[in-house]
Amino acid sequence: MIKRVLFFVMTLWAFVACTDDDSFTTDASARLTFSTDTVKLDTVFSTIGSSTYTFWVYNNGSKGIRLSTVRLQQGNQTGFRVNVDGSYLDSSLGAVVTDLEVRKGDSIRVFVELTAPENKQNVAQLVTDNLLFQLESGVEQRVNLRGYAWDAYMFHDLLIKNDTVITGPKPIVVYGGIKVDTTAILRLKNIEIFFHDGAGLDVYGRLVTDSVLMRGDRLDHMFSYLPYDRVSGQWRGVRFYGSSTGNSLKRMEIRNAYDGIRCDSALLSPTSQRLYMEHSVIHNSKGYGMQVFNAYVGMLNCQITNSEADCVCVYGGAVIMQSCTLAQFYPFAVQNGERGVALRFTNAYNGKAYPLEQLQLTKSIVTGYADDEIMGEGKDEKAAFNYHFENSLLRTPEVKDSVNFVNVKWENPKDEIQGKKQFKLIDEKNLMYDFHLDSLSTAIGWGCY
Repeated sequence: MIKRVLFFVMTLWAFVACTDDDSFTTDASARLTFSTDTVKLDTVFSTIGSSTYTFWVYNNGSKGIRLSTVRLQQGNQTGFRVNVDGSYLDSSLGAVVTDLEVRKGDSIRVFVELTAPENKQNVAQLVTDNLLFQLESGVEQRVNLRGYAWDAYMFHDLLIKNDTVITGPKPIVVYGGIKVDTTAILRLKNIEIFFHDGAGLDVYGRLVTDSVLMRGDRLDHMFSYLPYDRVSGQWRGVRFYGSSTGNSLKRMEIRNAYDGIRCDSALLSPTSQRLYMEHSVIHNSKGYGMQVFNAYVGMLNCQITNSEADCVCVYGGAVIMQSCTLAQFYPFAVQNGERGVALRFTNAYNGKAYPLEQLQLTKSIVTGYADDEIMGEGKDEKAAFNYHFENSLLRTPEVKDSVNFVNVKWENPKDEIQGKKQFKLIDEKNLMYDFHLDSLSTAIGWGCY
């Protein structure tokens, strides 16, 4: 008899509990709460999907709430795609779902993406819509969705066979890569080029640039404080093959590549530069900032900074740098425990001689985190190994050599102003850098700025 009474009580309790949990209200005072009232998406290229953004919908009330509909106010016109608790707002059905429930004390998660149509404008345009939650009580609540869409030209495995000029107000997004054939000249002017993961620029012919930005195509954030544009290794970089010569890069910026620039070995000409760079920047490379094999290279007012490997690595040839800043403040952990140096030069590679006919730095800055940011290695005793530093700040132990080091300031780790204190901003936490010289810098008048 006792067992029967106990069973009855437990059954009654379970029934009451279930009934209470399944109780829903149509009281207009019952409302949902949201983890945000506005979902702000990053800028996207038109017709290319964004990352996925999420927010939560909470029912903190004492009874469940039914949703008659959840819909996009502008239907399928803006390009937003929404999934509410596993239910997709099908654009073909008017971008709406019906008959959802949020039990008391429970929550549901909403996922938002954006693939915006072309807006026919040359600058990014605001795209906005409202996600409307229609409660069974008749109350309507909303969350605003907003992002920016930027029209761009899309290139897939572009091959330049003839002399070509690319310019214009719209950016370019590159998939696969761009190849400049041996007999072609590619001229880029006043353009921003965004390379997709794995894409790069391969130059067998000639490249001429003026006012060009090259970077990865991720416009979103890795973390809330960290845009992908501050993350290295987003694309392959620029490579000049042995057949390429006469390249001229002016007002060029290369950001977040794997290897910023690689210049392959070729027959060294003492009169014809294979690569000339002026007022250009290579910053935040996963590999080398600039790697040069047996080439004649000239650089004026250039900044090459923050590389996991060396910022500049020279294997023979002739490299002349005037008023340049080489600074090694690469912030990420390195696999072998050591990052590269700001400047490395040698006269051999893989057992083969690469005569260093000339390495010359004037009015330049070479610095970084390490106590020694310059590594000169004459590996081949029979090959030329010629270098000269003049009117420059060098972070390396002092060398008693008045012939190859003229009017040099030796930066010491114990100096009051040294390393990152030379510059206006070195923010390792947020990965923000400004390599203009601080007013207290000991290198005023030198470097690229």
